Amino acid sequence: HLPLGFILLLWTNDTFAYLSGRQFGKNKLFERHSPKKTWEGFIGGVLAAAVVAFIISWYFQQISTFHWIIVSLIISIFGTMSDLVESMLKRSINVKDSGSILPGHGGFLDRFDGLLLAAPLVFIYLYLFSPL
Repeated sequence: HLPLGFILLLWTNDTFAYLSGRQFGKNKLFERHSPKKTWEGFIGGVLAAAVVAFIISWYFQQISTFHWIIVSLIISIFGTMSDLVESMLKRSINVKDSGSILPGHGGFLDRFDGLLLAAPLVFIYLYLFSPL
């Protein structure tokens, strides 16, 4: 259940960062490399992922609620960082989208770039601090 929970949290963060940024976003997060990302969107994504982590912990009880919430924070923070790094790399080589496999979503890599930093860090966190 951990991989499913991870993906749910990653997509919750992405979705609510987009929605809350679109609704409330005024302060740019890192305009030079990702001009549409805002602090308000980032905070909305973090909060929504934490709420979903709390709910997930009722059903996926391999780890405690506390660990699920920490995992949601790792995913939210480092998933966003992964996205910013990927955007920075794309802009440095003048590439707008990273493929056409998923049209309208910026390409395949844009859907899963949050995994690049977040997945290894979640694994390390759970290995070190969770009783799995």
